[in-house]
Amino acid sequence: MPKLKTKSGVKKRFKLTATGKLKHGVAGKRHRLISHNAKYIRQNRGTEVLAVADTQRVKLWAPYGLN
Repeated sequence: MPKLKTKSGVKKRFKLTATGKLKHGVAGKRHRLISHNAKYIRQNRGTEVLAVADTQRVKLWAPYGLN
């Protein structure tokens, strides 16, 4: 059997936690921040854990894990 391909975007955008969950960067932090209030910017700082339903889909795109 040939090897399965990994989607390149998944390698760049997600990190796997020790318990198997996926971390991802929060959207809405790159530009047009002047139109957002301070609470929005503050709450979108850092990373978040991906939802379980989305995690199952993303793990199919990375068949050999994320390293």
